Order: sequence, then structure tokens, then C-alpha cells
Amino acid sequence: MTNRFRLVIIGGGVAGLALATRLGNTLGRSGKLEITLVDKGFSHVWKPMLHCFAAGTARNENDRITFVSHAAAHGFRFCYGEVAQLDRANRRITLAPLMEENNQLLLEERHLDYDAVVFAIGSRANDFGTPGVVEHCMFLDNVVEANNFNERFRHAIIQAYGRGTPVDIAIVGGGATGVQLAAELHKALDIGALYNFTPVTPEMRVTLLEAGPRILPAFPQAVSDAAQKQLEALKIDVRTNTMVSGADQTGFILKDGSRVNAQFRVWAAGVKAPDVTRDMDGLEYQRGGQLTVQTNLQSTVDDHIFALGDCSFVKDAPVAPTAQVARQQAHHLARYLPGYIFNNKPVPDFRFRNRGAIVALGDYNGWGAFADGKTFGGGFLNGLSARLGHMALYRQHQFELYGPFRGAIACFTDWLAGFVRPPVRMD
Repeated sequence: MTNRFRLVIIGGGVAGLALATRLGNTLGRSGKLEITLVDKGFSHVWKPMLHCFAAGTARNENDRITFVSHAAAHGFRFCYGEVAQLDRANRRITLAPLMEENNQLLLEERHLDYDAVVFAIGSRANDFGTPGVVEHCMFLDNVVEANNFNERFRHAIIQAYGRGTPVDIAIVGGGATGVQLAAELHKALDIGALYNFTPVTPEMRVTLLEAGPRILPAFPQAVSDAAQKQLEALKIDVRTNTMVSGADQTGFILKDGSRVNAQFRVWAAGVKAPDVTRDMDGLEYQRGGQLTVQTNLQSTVDDHIFALGDCSFVKDAPVAPTAQVARQQAHHLARYLPGYIFNNKPVPDFRFRNRGAIVALGDYNGWGAFADGKTFGGGFLNGLSARLGHMALYRQHQFELYGPFRGAIACFTDWLAGFVRPPVRMD
């Protein structure tokens, strides 16, 4: 039996794991706070890297952070499971039963009692109810989906080399995920050609469909134009102002009645919270399922509940669903939750500080944009500065979670592995 304050963090993404790590280092190790991180997976990966895992240009085995070992090293507990129900009156969370692959019951539902809970369960692509998308499209919202895509992609490439047939891929969504995936797939094919399967590299036809007037709408117009020009130089068919009205086993149906046929159909458009947020015992949520919070990230309904990252919507000061926002919100709660927990001090309002954004198109090009609209990258050494900046953000994430010593070791082992492993996954 313990009298320690029980903090439960739901979700081990950028925000959830950063919060658990920081509070674990300061209060969990000392025994002042009981911290439990809940996630339906066993490991964490940096979500902005998922397109690389899908293309096979990065091996996620080297980029995963295992929750169990990380929790043991940083003063918190890890609980494997998925939230099924929230009982606010009794401050209790119910975790769904665990099932084996053959649909046999592995573990009954379990319960976690809390004094405060933080929802950080991230987001998924939003199909907007478009017919056939859920049944016939692939998503890249987590490492499992990225691995599934990569396995199918590798098999298709092997068939294409052997039969001399093209590979058709259609991606819906001209945001960073869709644009970077399109470029990364071409990078994978270019590298794969070095393996000399046949004298002739098979054709890969990639179509990028965007409903809006331009790709990368979060970036300045100049970056959108330059990125589209680069994609078209890679023979990627970029179609803007193109609305998808449905999907089937062979492609996408467009609003004008035409079709885009594709062996691979990827949906990378829109953002919504996981469906479970709609069943959280009366909490206020938005149309996309995001939990509505005050500017201090506290629920508008229950002061014992917080939400941050992509699964939250700040009612009076909305922010974009990006890793940068999630990270800053986690740092904010890590700083002020101790005062709320131990001294009943209110958590002050969160204020987002825009540090800009970076998009990297494989080894082909890259751009960055500052908060004031100024851009960098492109042209000089094919956007080397932006691509290095994108990698620096990933290393910063590693150092934050691992600490300087283990972070340096992680960088060194990645560099060392580059000498002995192939640059693209083909096994």
C-alpha cells in the first residue's frame, strides 16, 4: 500500500515519453511520485521517421526505445495495454483485455487507479468517412503499420525486378508525411538498383494527391513550389486540387469521376485522435476526437485530467498537431505538474514558441522555414543544411530521452552500423 501521488500517462509517443522521463528522473527515482506509463506497444519510435521505416531506408530496430528498459532506467513503471474506459468518479482507468493473434484471451481487463491522468495518445490520419479507405488503404501512423508497408513494398520490388513490371503507388495527402514518403520511396529504389537484381531498374510510378491548392500547406509558398518541382523531377505525379471520393481494391476514385489505379494505396491526409477519446466518461472533445483542454492543458471538464500533443485541442489558443508542439507541452507539464501535485498550485497557461519547421526529401533536397517566414535549404548541396537540420532534431530527441552519455552512444552505434549494414532494407 502506498500514499504516493499516482500519475498515469496514457501514450508513449513524443509527449508522453518525454513527460514520463523528465518526471521519472526528478521525482520517480526519489520515490516522491508513482508514475505509470501506459501504451499499447512495447517500444517508442520518433514518429517523423515513420516514412523512412516504411521505405526501408532506416531500420527501426536501431531507432526504437523499449519502454520496459527505459522505465527501469528513469524511475517510472510501464504497463502494456490499451485504454478501454475511464471512470472519473472513482478515478479509475480500465485497460482492454489482451488477445493473442489467434483471438484467444491472453489477459483479462485490468484497472489502474490514479490521482491525475495525462492523455498523450497521439493521432491518426483522418479518412473523413471516405468510402473504402479503411478497407483498402494503408496507413503510416505507427511502427507496426510502417513495417507492414515495408514488407509489402520489398516484395513488390522483388517481383518488379523479376517480371519487369512497374510498381504503382498512390499517396493521398500532400503534407510532410505524404511528400517525404514519396521521395523516400524513390530513394529506396535508387539504392536498391545497386544490388543488381537485373540490368534494368523497374519503373515505379508514384502519384501524390492533395485536396488543397498546394502541397506542404504549413510551409511558405516558395517551399511548396520548390518541393513540387523536386518531386516532379523525380517523375512523381503531383496533383493538387484533387479530391478523393472513394477507394477500392485497385485504386482511388476521384470526385470528378476519374480514377487513379495503384497497387499501393496510402492514406496520409488529415489528423484525428484515436476513437477511444470519444468514450472518456463525458470529457469534452472536438469533431476530430481531440480532447478539449484549457490553455494550461487541463481538461475543460475535470481538473484531474490533462491532455497534450496531437490528441488535445487547446480551446482558446489552438496549435498545430506537430512533434514540436507535443515536446513543448510535455516540458511545460514536467515543469509545473510538481507544484500542482504537491502544493496544489494551478498549472500556468502553455504558450507555444514556434521554432520553425523542416522537411527533407530523402537525399534529394530539403527546406526549412522559420517562424517569421524566412526559409533556408534547397539549391546549395541539394538542401544539405535542411537535411542535416532534420537529422539534428532526431538526435536532439534521442539525447533528451537517453541523456548525454547514452545519447552519444546511440549516435555512435548508428554511425558504426552504417559501415556494415546495407543502406536500404531488402531482407
